[in-house]
Amino acid sequence: MGFSSSCYGRKMRNSMVSWLEIRLWHQEDFSLSPICEPEQVTEPFTAPGKGLVAMSVVTVQLGQCGNQIGYEVFDTICRDLHNSQGFCCKRENEVYQASCKEHFFNEERSGVPVARALLIDMEPKVISQTLLKAARSGRWKYGQHSHFCQKQGSGNNWAYGYSVHGPKHEESIMNLIQKEVEKYDSLRGFSTIMSMAGGTGSGLGAFLTQNLRDAYPNSFIINQIIWPYGTGEVIVQNYNSILTLSHLYRSSDALLVHENDVVHKICAKLMNIKQISFRDVNQVIAHQLGSVFQPTYSSEGSCQYRRNPLGDLMASLVPHPEFKMLGLRNIPQMSENSLSYTTFAWTGLLKHLRQMLISNAKMEEGIDWQVRPPLLGLPALEKVPHNKESHFNTSIANLVILRGKDVHSADLGGFKDPALYTSWLQPSDAFSEWRTHRAFNKYEKSAALVSNSQFLLKPLDTVIGKAWNMFASKAYVHQYTKFGIEEEDFLDSFTVLEQVVASYCNL
Repeated sequence: MGFSSSCYGRKMRNSMVSWLEIRLWHQEDFSLSPICEPEQVTEPFTAPGKGLVAMSVVTVQLGQCGNQIGYEVFDTICRDLHNSQGFCCKRENEVYQASCKEHFFNEERSGVPVARALLIDMEPKVISQTLLKAARSGRWKYGQHSHFCQKQGSGNNWAYGYSVHGPKHEESIMNLIQKEVEKYDSLRGFSTIMSMAGGTGSGLGAFLTQNLRDAYPNSFIINQIIWPYGTGEVIVQNYNSILTLSHLYRSSDALLVHENDVVHKICAKLMNIKQISFRDVNQVIAHQLGSVFQPTYSSEGSCQYRRNPLGDLMASLVPHPEFKMLGLRNIPQMSENSLSYTTFAWTGLLKHLRQMLISNAKMEEGIDWQVRPPLLGLPALEKVPHNKESHFNTSIANLVILRGKDVHSADLGGFKDPALYTSWLQPSDAFSEWRTHRAFNKYEKSAALVSNSQFLLKPLDTVIGKAWNMFASKAYVHQYTKFGIEEEDFLDSFTVLEQVVASYCNL
C-alpha cells in the first residue's frame, strides 16, 4: 500500500477530519455530572481566578510495572510542583502549580493532594507497597478506594490476563473506574501505564482498554507502553507483545512507547548510574512523561495554561488512526549533581534534538550527524539509503515542548522543514510547539520531543520476527490455547502488525 499517491493523500486528509475532529467536538459537547453526594467527593482544583472545572484525565496503573512507574510519575510531578527553582516569577509559579493540581490531583480537606489514579493488579504486594510509599511521602497520596487487586497473578501469560482475569473481574474494575469518573464534570480521557512483557499489565490491560473504548467512546485513551528488554525478561514476552500491540491498535487512540533498553542506556551513559535498578529506569520514564504532561501555555504568547493537554496531544500527533505509535525524547538528561555547574543554550539543545529526530537517535550521546533530510522532489525509493543504519527517520507529526528560561527566544524553524515529513501533510499541520517559562525538575532549560515517525520500525520488526519464529515451531502455543487464545488469534495479530510496519515503511 503506497501513501505517496495524491488520491490516497486526499483520503487521509478527509479521514483526519472525520475521525479526530468528531471526537474533539464530542468532548466539547458532553460532560458527566457527579452522582455521589457532595461530601463524599474530593473536589477538583481550579486555577486562580478562572473558576473553571478541571478537564479530567484518569490514570490507570496496571500490573507490577504499571503501578511502580505510575507512582514515580505522580511523585515526580509532585516534587516539580513544590520545586522552588522554577526560574519564573512567584505569580507565574502559582498559576503553574494550580494548573498542575487541576490536571493530576483532587483536593482533600486535609490539604494533601490525591492522585487521579486507579491501581489494578492481580497480586496485592506491589499495590500495598505503592499505596504506603505515596502516603509516607507526605506530599501526596492515592485515594482510599482507588485500587483493585486479587491474590493470584497471571503467570506472565497474556491469555490468562485477557481471557480469565479480564472477564472475571470486568464488572468490579469498571465499577471502580465509573466511581472515579463520576467525581468530575468533564472527562477528557484515560492514560494507562502497562508493560507488554508480562501477563496482567499486557493481557488485562488490553482487555480493559477495549472496555474503556466501549464504555467511554468519546474520551481519549492513550496507552503508555513499556517495551521489554531485547535480551528477554520472560521467555514468551514476544508473544505477549504482539498480542498486546495488535489489540491496543484496535481500541487505543495512541501508544506512547518507552523502550527499556534505551532508558537503561540513558541511566548508564547520561545519568552515570553504576548499579542500575528498576527504580532508576522508572524514574527516567517518569521524568520524560512529566516533561510532556506538566502544564504549558495554550498558545503562542498566551499566559493561560492549556486545559486539555491529552486531547491537544492527540490532535497534534495522531492525524490518522492507522498511525498511532509515539516516541519520546528529552534533552538534556543528566544527574542532579551535574546540573548545578552546567549551562545550556536553546540553539545547541534544539540542534541536537533535531538531529536526534532525523537520525532516530534515542538519546543525545551517539548521534549520527551524517544523516540528512532527503532533497525535496526525489522519488520515495531514492530517499532510502542502502545503509539502513543511517536511514533517515521520516515523520508524520512532531510536538516539541520547551520549558525554562528565555523560552520564547528559542527558534524552532528547523522542525518545520517539509523534508522531515510525509508528503500528505503540510508542515503547518504536522508540527506543533508548546512552551512555558516555568522550568521542569530543576532543569533551567529543557526540551521534549514527542514524535509520530518511523522510530519504532526496527524494534517492532524484531519482536514480530522473534514471535513468528517461535510460532512457526508451535513453541509454548499450548499455554495460550488452553485459555482460549487460538492459533487464528496469533495470525490475526501478526497480520495487524505487519500492516503497521508496512504503513510506516511507506511514508
